[in-house]
Amino acid sequence: QVHLVESGGGLVQAGGSRRLSCAASGSIFSINSMGWYRQAPGKQRELVAFTTSGGSTNYADSVKGRFTISRDNAKNAVYLQMNSLKSEDTAVYYCTTEVVDGSNYKLQTYWGQGTQVTVSS
Repeated sequence: QVHLVESGGGLVQAGGSRRLSCAASGSIFSINSMGWYRQAPGKQRELVAFTTSGGSTNYADSVKGRFTISRDNAKNAVYLQMNSLKSEDTAVYYCTTEVVDGSNYKLQTYWGQGTQVTVSS
């Protein structure tokens, strides 16, 4: 079993910044990718950004140039630096990771519990 713990959510004014953190722990043999999704009220969960083990990154068009994803492999952690926040960025942000589970060596996807980011205009 792998657990993801997110932190960094909260209330921020439009134009401000926020940094989300997520750390994975548990039975991890290796991590393929880590990323962030978000879900606003009444909307479907959508990809925000992800990074692969090779270091490549991908961003939703809506956050390109404003958000930066980074990863600390030694800590099994991923971060999301969010700048120039807009009211439409208000959502619950979920960390996700695709790992090779150390208990069965199978590829598994895990999700965090989510952290609320509210941008006030």
